[in-house]
Amino acid sequence: MIYDWKQLAVDLEGLLKLRSVVFGMKLFESEEEMLRIPKLRRPKAIHTLDQLVAQTARLGWTVGVTADNLVGAQCRSVVGLGRAKDPEWQSGQAMVGVWFATVEDATAHQAAMHCVEDGRYEALAIAPLASGRLDPPDIALFYATPGAMMYFINGLQWSGYRRFDWSVVGESACADSWGRALKTREPSLSIPCFAERRYGGVLDDEMLMAATPEHMAAAVTGMRALAGNGLRYPFPVYGIQQDVREGMAASYPAR
Repeated sequence: MIYDWKQLAVDLEGLLKLRSVVFGMKLFESEEEMLRIPKLRRPKAIHTLDQLVAQTARLGWTVGVTADNLVGAQCRSVVGLGRAKDPEWQSGQAMVGVWFATVEDATAHQAAMHCVEDGRYEALAIAPLASGRLDPPDIALFYATPGAMMYFINGLQWSGYRRFDWSVVGESACADSWGRALKTREPSLSIPCFAERRYGGVLDDEMLMAATPEHMAAAVTGMRALAGNGLRYPFPVYGIQQDVREGMAASYPAR
């Protein structure tokens, strides 16, 4: 399907009152293919993937990375760059005594993460959705408040209703967002972890949504329908001591 990437980004940013740009991710089987992206920046230092994502979301940069640009196997494994999921990574040994009490706990955490398969991809590009440089991106992502996330989900559920169930791995929560969405192509909501907040600058009241362009466009259609019914974000507070009948009657006149 052909999308107007700039308009899709404008719609999401306007409907959800976003404070940072909507951005896309795309995996490449060869670094050479990624390098064809116009205005691509390549890291000059070693980073966490959280930092590189922030360079796009907060600064509007188009960034291309390979396994060598990332600080370690944990970042590489989530997006499947190189062959990071070796026995040492699977054990989670490096996290014992830091995030988990025992090797068994750390190993269980590693096994619970959503990760792209190893060995298929050499490179990953991240760019503002509006730029159209990843046409098409594998997934699109945005940071937003819990209220905005609820409104986005309501938009997804407007037509073709489905219940969404998400999980939380704790630290390495990028596996709950871009890892899960890249692997399953399903909408994926996460509570960003310590590393995302410390190294990626994620704000204390922000959550992260990752989904395919098709899901993003469907949510926009749904949110426009909700807005037509007077249901818009941010949600106006009615008052905790008011008689609720007048407020409810605006949405449910039959009552």
